Amino acid sequence: METTYETLISYVKEVQRLNQSSAAALLVLQDDRIVFEHYEGFHSNHDAKAIDVNSMFNVASARKSYLGLAIAYALFEGKIRHLDDLVSDYFERYDVDTFRGTTIRHLVTHSHGLNRNETGFIFREFDAGEGWAYQGVNVEIMTELFKQLYGYDFTQLLRERVFQPMGLTRTEWATQAASSLVKVVDDPGEEASYKLYPFDDGMGSNLHTTAREFAAWGNLHLNNGRHHGVQIVPTEVIRLATSIQSPEYANATFPTNGLFWYVQGEPKAWSELGEVVPAGSYQILGNTGPLLLVIPAYRAVVVRMYNKRYNYGGARYLDYLREFGNLAAETVRPTDDL
Repeated sequence: METTYETLISYVKEVQRLNQSSAAALLVLQDDRIVFEHYEGFHSNHDAKAIDVNSMFNVASARKSYLGLAIAYALFEGKIRHLDDLVSDYFERYDVDTFRGTTIRHLVTHSHGLNRNETGFIFREFDAGEGWAYQGVNVEIMTELFKQLYGYDFTQLLRERVFQPMGLTRTEWATQAASSLVKVVDDPGEEASYKLYPFDDGMGSNLHTTAREFAAWGNLHLNNGRHHGVQIVPTEVIRLATSIQSPEYANATFPTNGLFWYVQGEPKAWSELGEVVPAGSYQILGNTGPLLLVIPAYRAVVVRMYNKRYNYGGARYLDYLREFGNLAAETVRPTDDL
C-alpha cells in the first residue's frame, strides 16, 4: 500500500520542505473507506507535539465550501429565490451604482468584480460576470446575507444539521487555544498561532478540522448528502453546491465554480484543477495549505494538509496545485480505467 502512494507522499513532503511548513498530512478515502493516511511533522515550528489523526488544522479559505453548503440550503429552502437574483434585492445599505448588475451567482463564483480597500470601502474592478477574481468581499456579503435570511450565523446551521448528525466532534470554529489545534506558521522564525483571522470578523473564520473529518466532509458531498447510508443533507443541496454555476465567460481561461468550489468542466488555465482530473471533480483550497479534492468518477476523496500561511510557488502556485491534483488523480484511478 505504501508503494502505491509513495510518489504522492514524496510530493507532499517536498512542498512541505520548500514552504517551511512544520506539519503535513495526506489522506485518501475511496469507496467510503480510508485506504491511506500519512502524518508528518509537528504542531508548529516551536511545538514538539507530533501530528496525528487528532490534529486539527486551520483550513483557512477552504471554509468557503462550508459556507457554500449553507447558501445551497438557503436556495433549496427558498430563502434565496434564485442565483440570478440581484444583490440589491436583498440589501439596501450597499451603494446601488457599485452593485449594479451583481447577482448572487456572481458572488458565489468569484465573478462579481468587487473589492474592498483598506478603509472598508467597496469598489468595482470589472463589470459583474465579465471577469474572474479571488477576493474576500463576496464571502463577507454572503455570510451577512445568510444571517439576514435565517437570523443566525451559517455556522449554527452546519453544526445542527450536518456536523451533529454526522458525529463530527473535531470540526469547530475554535475560539481559544487547545493542544489539538495545529498552529499556523507565518514567519518560521517567530512563534505561531492557531489563529489566522481575527474573531470579530463575523465570517465564521478559523475553522479547524482533522484530515479524517475533512475527508468525511468531502465524502458527504461525494455521496450526495448521505453518510453511512443515512440522508443527512438533501441531494439537491449538494447538487447546487458542487455543479458548475459560473456565468458564461468570453475568456476561456477563467475557472468554473460551484458555490465557491472549483469544479472541473473543460480544463482551464486559471483553474487549480489539473487537466487529468476527471470532469465533475471539485476542489477547495485554503492559503494555509489544506486541500480537499473530490473525484466522483473514481469514488475518491483526497485530503492534503499543511500549516504554513500562503501556498507555495508564488506566481506559479497554480502549477503546483495542478501537479498535485494530477498526481492524486493518477494515484487513485481504478486499474480498470487504465
